[in-house]
Amino acid sequence: MNIYTKDIIKSLLIYHLGFSMEYRRVVLTKEIGESLKLICVGISERYEVQFVEIGYESDHIHFLVQSVPSISVSKLVTMIKSLSSRELFKAHPEIKRILWGGNLWTSGYYANTIGQYGNKDVIRKYIENQGKEVEYKKIHGEQLKLWIYQYLGVVYCLCDKGFTFILVMLGYLFFV
Repeated sequence: MNIYTKDIIKSLLIYHLGFSMEYRRVVLTKEIGESLKLICVGISERYEVQFVEIGYESDHIHFLVQSVPSISVSKLVTMIKSLSSRELFKAHPEIKRILWGGNLWTSGYYANTIGQYGNKDVIRKYIENQGKEVEYKKIHGEQLKLWIYQYLGVVYCLCDKGFTFILVMLGYLFFV
């Protein structure tokens, strides 16, 4: 579990994102899905983005993504779409024959936050059940990250059980 330290910011931002293939073409295969998973893992390593779950059908994809407040939803979508398009076209040139216009994704997208009306478990279940009747393939699943922010020697730790305050004094940790 990676730990991120920021000034005095505490956040838990989780988004359900959905992208359709250009022209709603049947593009996503098992091999392309695996490549997409690796691309998303690479995005996670370079940016403050955590792909909690990825699932797809042949003509669209769903992401459950955790991020930080400095990355807006539109910036997050642009990042995922542009990086995944470039890398998938490079790794799978056959996609260009299916999508002659040069775009992998449509210009639109679906975005929803996980919160009071759509908690993590409800959205995860929705993503898992997408296309169960036909062809849903879950290609990635991961735990939520632990985001820790420090302010004046006090570390605020957000975890599944709520906030834990950790007092850091002279190199020792005291759990409160």
